[in-house]
Amino acid sequence: MAGGGVVISGTADTARVEAPITFRAYLICAFAAFGGIFFGYDTGWMSGVLAMPYFIRQYTGLPYPDPNDDAAVKAFHLPASDQSLTTSILSCGTFFGAIIAGDVADFIGRRTTIITGCGVFIIGCILQTASTGLGLMVPGRLICGFGVGFISAIVILYMSEIAPKAVRGAVVAGYQFCITIGILLANCVVYATQNRDDTGSYRIPIAVQFLWAIILALGLFFLPESPRYFVKKGKLEQAAKALSSVRGQPIDSDYIKDELAEVVANHEYELRVVPQTTYLGSWANCFKGSIFKGSSNSRRTTVGILMQMMQQLTGINFIFYFGNVFFKSLGTIDNPFLISLITTLVNVCSTPISFWTVERFGRRKILIIGGTGMVIMQFIVGIVGVTAGRESQHNNAAVSAMIAFICFNISFFAATWGPCAWVVIGEIFPLPIRSRGVGLSTSSNWFWNCIIATVTPYLVGTEKGDANLGSRVFFLWGSLCCLSTAFAYFLVPETKGLSLEQVDKMLEETNPRHSAKWVPHTTFASEMGLTEKGLSISAPAEQIHEVVAGTKAETGA
Repeated sequence: MAGGGVVISGTADTARVEAPITFRAYLICAFAAFGGIFFGYDTGWMSGVLAMPYFIRQYTGLPYPDPNDDAAVKAFHLPASDQSLTTSILSCGTFFGAIIAGDVADFIGRRTTIITGCGVFIIGCILQTASTGLGLMVPGRLICGFGVGFISAIVILYMSEIAPKAVRGAVVAGYQFCITIGILLANCVVYATQNRDDTGSYRIPIAVQFLWAIILALGLFFLPESPRYFVKKGKLEQAAKALSSVRGQPIDSDYIKDELAEVVANHEYELRVVPQTTYLGSWANCFKGSIFKGSSNSRRTTVGILMQMMQQLTGINFIFYFGNVFFKSLGTIDNPFLISLITTLVNVCSTPISFWTVERFGRRKILIIGGTGMVIMQFIVGIVGVTAGRESQHNNAAVSAMIAFICFNISFFAATWGPCAWVVIGEIFPLPIRSRGVGLSTSSNWFWNCIIATVTPYLVGTEKGDANLGSRVFFLWGSLCCLSTAFAYFLVPETKGLSLEQVDKMLEETNPRHSAKWVPHTTFASEMGLTEKGLSISAPAEQIHEVVAGTKAETGA
């Protein structure tokens, strides 16, 4: 049947609001998750490069120290201010990139925004690769940040909007898995080039990033746009074609018609609750309603922003950004690069556990379990570090125990907070504000990433004026993990097994602590009367509003 002749009316059956899962949907989501490589690889290479002898000499002008001169060896490193600047400036760029990305995604589409982010990222990579000092490295990192901000925010949005509800958590967790693979690849490349006595030692790890940008950008040209983007733009025929492509069903399939009708009805319902006004008014809509009401936009936006903040406050990026520097400071480790590689492997191997647990136990439960586990592991590391593991003790067994519990801490994070923070922010926002909500949440991740990257060198630095916390910094991360766990218990709802539209209904009817017991009992299509009216997918945007709002009972044909 031709697209223009298809009439959608929806269904009152809550089990038929989404088409069956197909292998094609898995492939599309898996490729989109490749965007996590950007985030992870950039996190991984910076830690190693900051500790490279040639890079330190190139950027500080210090000569290579005499191995027998302990004072010279100890002084041979980048100043804390330079470490802070080169690490945090990328997060500054990603913060603004993620905020801008929401608007861009609503204007040109999710897919095109990600491709644009790849282009911006490549420009930044060129500057970083060509750099021989901070003058070029810093602007290159900033520009790369804008690109990563676009990609990190919109990949989550795109995947959440096209993934089947039954496996959405596992599929979006694949994004975190790609982040861990990116970190691992970066560590492998850095490990291979660390002893080169030329600019290739740091230029090769940086230049490898071109490959990720090219693969993702080219691949996205062959993937469909998000159907929900077209619904938001009032282009139902294109939405139906995109949904048909994603679900692997013909455009006139009852499954496609019912799912599209549910998305349309939910969008019109949300527009009725919070009407769209001016540009600034549409931004203000993200903060409409009482923060104490679970379904209000302000509550959802606050939860999304705090979700990403709490993920960063677990302290995980302390290990991946400054792991080499920290391990070196323990005094008994000959090859901190190898230890960093091991911690990265733990991260990679632990993340796939979440593919099963996020759908078996739900988002909320594993966030609480993961937070509790990290609290225990980090306090153990801190306690050992200030007793038997002190540098003055030269206790190899104690240092080995610290590294083991750091690995356990990474494992808890990788299986819980790592993927779940991304899963939740992709699910809790209604369509009218979803792109901006995800953008604001992602920008929160990068804002706190920037804060941590800025202050951590001073927290563990040994120069005059630095806090010189050493392993005591884990008491800080453990305390902050207590906050993250409490946040998950009181504010994070359970969204397992629900369509994005059903999540909206759940937030209206229950609270986070009882959300796991909620089950769908009606559809938006039936509530909005679309099941009795019908709507042609060729109807113009204004007619969609009229039909679904009830001012016209006839179809839009």
